[in-house]
Formats: sequence, structure tokens, C-alpha cells
Amino acid sequence: MSDGDPESPGGTPRRGTAGGRRGALVGCVAVVVALVGPLAGSAGALSGPVDEPVSAAELDRFAEAHLERVGLPGATIAVTRGDQVVHTGGYGYDSEGNPMRPDTPMRIASLSKSMTALAVMQLVDRGDVELDRPVRDYLAEFEIADPRGDEITVRQLLDQSSGMSDRTFHDASRPHQPGSLTEAVAQMRDAGLAADPGAEWTYHNPNYHVAARLVEVVGGEPFEEYLESRVFEPAGMRDTWSLGAADSSDQAPALGHIRAYGVNIAVTEPDGFSTGSGGVVSTAEDMARWLILQGDGGRLPDGTPLVSAEAVEEMHTPSAPNGRYALGWMRRAPEDSGGSTQVWHGGVVSTYSSYQVLVPETGYGIVVLFNSGITLNENDTGQMLEGLIALTEGRTPPSEGSVLWKVDAVFGALTLLVAALGVRGVLRARVWASRRAGRPWWATASRMLPHLVPPAVLLSANAAATFIMGGRDGTWLQRFYGIPAELIFLAVGALVSLAVLAARGVALSRVGRRPQPLP
Repeated sequence: MSDGDPESPGGTPRRGTAGGRRGALVGCVAVVVALVGPLAGSAGALSGPVDEPVSAAELDRFAEAHLERVGLPGATIAVTRGDQVVHTGGYGYDSEGNPMRPDTPMRIASLSKSMTALAVMQLVDRGDVELDRPVRDYLAEFEIADPRGDEITVRQLLDQSSGMSDRTFHDASRPHQPGSLTEAVAQMRDAGLAADPGAEWTYHNPNYHVAARLVEVVGGEPFEEYLESRVFEPAGMRDTWSLGAADSSDQAPALGHIRAYGVNIAVTEPDGFSTGSGGVVSTAEDMARWLILQGDGGRLPDGTPLVSAEAVEEMHTPSAPNGRYALGWMRRAPEDSGGSTQVWHGGVVSTYSSYQVLVPETGYGIVVLFNSGITLNENDTGQMLEGLIALTEGRTPPSEGSVLWKVDAVFGALTLLVAALGVRGVLRARVWASRRAGRPWWATASRMLPHLVPPAVLLSANAAATFIMGGRDGTWLQRFYGIPAELIFLAVGALVSLAVLAARGVALSRVGRRPQPLP
């Protein structure tokens, strides 16, 4: 899972959150969020052009204060204006306790999609690919189970309107993850379509696996090497690379973090295939160069075009049916962003998250990279992005604290309460069984059946999370990394219920074998 809610201003999966709220797990979360209070929006509207550039000191003060206020482990930022780098900075610490720096390598998750899109647009500039022709014209190996797959165009891959969906192809939870782009495309032969190509927008990472494989075949070299030689090296992004299928290799950056009960825990990113959709590692310094390239019509610092200005405009212009998703980028109108038109994208995996934003009205570009991943909500990371945007627009940034630790505290208290009640239930099993001696079996069974509900809720938690996230697929480990306090609560509830059932069952059997008094 390499993206959270792609429609959210704050960026899965990440931890992606979308869709209706149903089921026991969702109900608990909804109640807790209602108790701890609503999330606050961004402050103020853009009042006009900002003449004076924001100072590095302002950016540093806000970023440092925000990390301390919400408890994030670490972050790096890049702020540009026009063709100039305004500031790059690092805040907090990495998983080894080292201070974060602007050159600290970070997983950028689904910001990688904009780089895959640029690689495709280079092929378009060369005349080797046309966006509105079928993918199979260039990639004959691309076959899916639905015959409508032959109609999917290159554009529909990039704007996520191909009709492919996590609901019809479970890429993240497949027991065998592909070892290459060739294998990733081959595995799609049993995929279906959730809609006609071009009819609906559905965020689906395999769209970009296919696009990356197209770059390999048409570009004539492995995708990672193509990005290195045709994109990163000419753009001066010397500390940026695309991970291969083995994300746990020596190429991977330092461990990222999950967040639970107010603590940041360093963990390894779960195995998963992300080449083309979310496999790039970069730094704030290199991402500053990426922002300038995007904001300057695809030109390198010496004026040489890496990609045409027309291609950049195409990448930034929505073409999907939802009216917002473009080609590896999205666009937000002023009424949705709180003040300005924004060309942006978010990314999130289990242990890292990221945002990139271009603001045409002010000429600013902003990248924020975090070494913590998907959570119950994106307020903590999203607020930092919104605060940086506010500073560049002369507005007061938001200053709310974190809701996440409050939610976790409530679930932690509920977990302890359930565990205590479970211990009490086990210790009193003999008393409970004695009171039911001689009663009809069905009456006793009816008192035990409710204890099957918590295990059933736990078993359905992954499906419930998938529903909440609008059908986004994920493994149990990815879900746990995203909502550890909630799943621990459900797991303890399930174990306690089973323990009470077992204790009462044993006690009932002993009561049944007890000698009856003589008449």
C-alpha cells in the first residue's frame, strides 16, 4: 500500500482513509474521535500576492515547534520559489537517533508516481508513445481477464481511470509479491475491471506498475536505470534512486516509524512491490530540484528541457473523471485548499509519508518528507504541510495539537479494562457454571454466544479497513502498523472472550460430572 487517501489535502493508506463508516471497528473509532474533538481546518484565505519571500527562520521555527507539538519523530522540508531554493531543513531524529538533515534519504512513497509520469511523457515528447492510444499497442504482454482491458490507454493508466481497482485485483495482499515489473504485469492476467476504461477514477497502484513496464519496453532499458540516466542524473538529483523489487536490500533508507500510544517505534517497512508506483528514495535537497523543474516548465538550470513545457502542463492538468487527478499529480481549487490553486500529490507507506505542492499564484513549491507512516488520520502530517503553505502566503499557520495520542489513550484504557474484565470472568467461571446447573442447555448457550462477537469482529477487521479506505487492499501487518492501538484492543477483546468461553466450558463440564445428592 503506497498511498493513503489520495483525495485528502493531507495525502492511504495514508493511513489512507475514505468511504463510509460501518462495522464494530469503525464505530469505536468514530466514537473516540467524537469524544476527543473535531480536526481543525487551515486558517485564513490568501489575501493577495506575497512579495517578500518567507524567511528560513520562520520555516524552521514552525517546523520544529510542530514536530514537538504533535510528537512526530522526524521530517525534512524543501521550499522553493520560481527557480530558487528558499530553504531546506531537517527536524527531529531518524531511527538511529541521528539528527534529520536535508540530505537524509527518505522513502517518498507515491510522489514517485509523478516521476514515472515524467518518464512516460519523455517518450511522448520523442513521438514513441501517444497518451490516448491503447497500452497494448506498446506493451503486448499487458493482458487482463476482462476483454475491455484492450481498450485501456496510456493516459488512463496515469490518471487512474483505467477501470482497474484494488477490488478486482488484490495487489498488496497477494501471497506472492512480484520480483520484477515483468512479473508484476504478468500477475495481472487474472485481474478484472471495476468499470469501463475512462468511466471512473479509482486509485490503484498497479496502473503505475504497467506504466513503468511500458517505460522499460519502449525506453529500452530497465526502469530503475532509465530514471537514473534520463531523469535523476540530468536533474542533479544525485541522492535519488528507485528501489528494486527487494525493498529490504542495502538500497533501502533507515527504518521509518509507526506510532502507538504516543510512542514512535522504528520498524522495517513491510515487503511489497512498489516499482513505478512508490519505490523512489530521495532527499529534501533533491526534491527542491524536482520542484523547480516542475515549476519551470521542465527546464534544467542551464535551460535545457528535460521534458517539454507542454508535457509538464499535461501532467498538471486533470483528465480523470473526478476532475482532480492529472498524470501523477492532482489539482485543488482555491475553495478546496483554503486560499490558492494547488498542484500536489501525497504519499504514504507504513513507515514513511510525504507531500509535494506547487502553488502557481505565489510561485512557491513545498515538499515535506516524514519518517513516520500511515496513521488513523493525517492531521499531524497534513497540518505541517498546511502550515508551511500558510507561511508562504502570509497567513498564520495552524497550531493544533495531535488527536492521535488521545485516540490511542482511549483505546489503551479500553484495552486494560477489557483485560481486567476477562481475568475476572475466568476466575469466576466456576461460580458462573454453578449458578447454571440444572438449567436448559440452550439457556446456558445463549449466555455464552455474545463472547463469540469479539473474535468475529477481529477476523473482519481487515475487511472493514478495506471498506473504510474505499476498497484499498492491504495486509494484516500493514493494517496493524496503521492502527496498532485499535487492533490490539480488538485482539485482546477476542482473546479474553475465548479465554472466558474456555474457562466456563471446563467449569460446566465439571459441574455436570459432580455427584448428585441422594434423594
